[in-house]
Amino acid sequence: MSAATLDRPTTGPSRLSRAWSLASAETRLLVRNRTALVNSVLLPLLFVAAVPALGLDDGEFPYGARLLVTAVGISLVMVTYYNLVTTYVARREDLVLQRMRTGELTDVEVLAGTAAPTVFVTLGQVAVIAAGVVVLGEWSAPADVVLPLVALLAGTLLMVVLAAASTSFTRTPESAQITTLPIIVVSTGLSGVFYPLSVLPEALGEIARFLPLTPVVELLQLGLAGQTWQGDPVDGSVWPHAAVPLAVLAGWLVVGAVAARRGFRWAPRR
Repeated sequence: MSAATLDRPTTGPSRLSRAWSLASAETRLLVRNRTALVNSVLLPLLFVAAVPALGLDDGEFPYGARLLVTAVGISLVMVTYYNLVTTYVARREDLVLQRMRTGELTDVEVLAGTAAPTVFVTLGQVAVIAAGVVVLGEWSAPADVVLPLVALLAGTLLMVVLAAASTSFTRTPESAQITTLPIIVVSTGLSGVFYPLSVLPEALGEIARFLPLTPVVELLQLGLAGQTWQGDPVDGSVWPHAAVPLAVLAGWLVVGAVAARRGFRWAPRR
C-alpha cells in the first residue's frame, strides 16, 4: 500500500462512518457464513472449556486468572489471527478489496473495517469468559488493572497486523490452514497459554519469550495474578517486570506493521 493512498484526501462521510458501514457489512457476511461463525465463536470457547480436563489448575496460579489468560490467548489466535487471514484473502481473491480502494475508503479504513467484526467477537468472548469467572466465584482482584487491558488491546492489534502480513504468502482461503500453522501451533504452544514456560528447559523458555503471543501471556499473568513467566510471585509493582514483554510486544507490532505495509496484496496473483 502506498503512502499516497493512505493520505488520500476524502470528502463526504467521515472516516469513522465509512469504516463503520464496512464493518456492518462484514458482520452480516460473518453471520451468514455458518462455518466461519462456528470457528469464530464456538471453537475458542470449547478450547477454554477444556482447561479443567487438561489439568491446568496447578494450585499456584489462580484458576479464574488461568481461564482468562487461556481465553485471551486462544481467542487472539483462533479468532482474530486465523479468521482475518482467511477473510482478507477471500476478499482479495474475489476482487472486493481492489474495488473498495477505488472509492472513498482509504487503505487503513478498508483493513480496519474488514477486521472490526472479528475484533468485536474476540473482545466479546473475553468479556463472556470474564463474566463466567465471576459467576463461578473464581474472580480475584488483579495485581494491576491496566496491564491486562494493555495486553488484550495490543495483542489484538498485533494479530490484525500479523494477519495482514500473512496474506502475502497465502494464495487462497483454504491454504490459510497451512500458512497460519507457525503462529497457531508453534507460537501458541510455546506461549505459556496451556502450561507455564517454567516447565521448559531454561534456554527454550527464554527463546519462547520472544515469540509473538508470549509477551501477551506474560503481561496477562503479571497483571491478573502478579506472577512472572517463571511462576515467581511479584512483591510490589508489577510494571518493572513488564519491561521485557512490553518491549517484545512493541517490536512485533513494528515488524508486523512493516511486513503488512510492504507485503499486503490488494489484487490476486494471475
